[in-house]
Amino acid sequence: MQEKTMVADTLAGINGELTRYAGMIAQSENKELKQAIKQIRNACEQSQEELYQIAREKSYYVPASKATEEEVQHVKSLFTQGTL
Repeated sequence: MQEKTMVADTLAGINGELTRYAGMIAQSENKELKQAIKQIRNACEQSQEELYQIAREKSYYVPASKATEEEVQHVKSLFTQGTL
């Protein structure tokens, strides 16, 4: 298996974990458990960011172009108008 594929698979797995942690946090009523999951999620986010930076450096991942100011304002307006 190529390194690029392994990095992409790992990033996809981490992103899935982050989604699951968010769900667990939202559903937990136990404050201590919620805090523990948040700490795990934060460590997971740090790992994701580090791997993302490596992928960028090796050109394994090329992000989409940045949104224009007009696009940003349009999305903001959708949220403030309650359209979403």
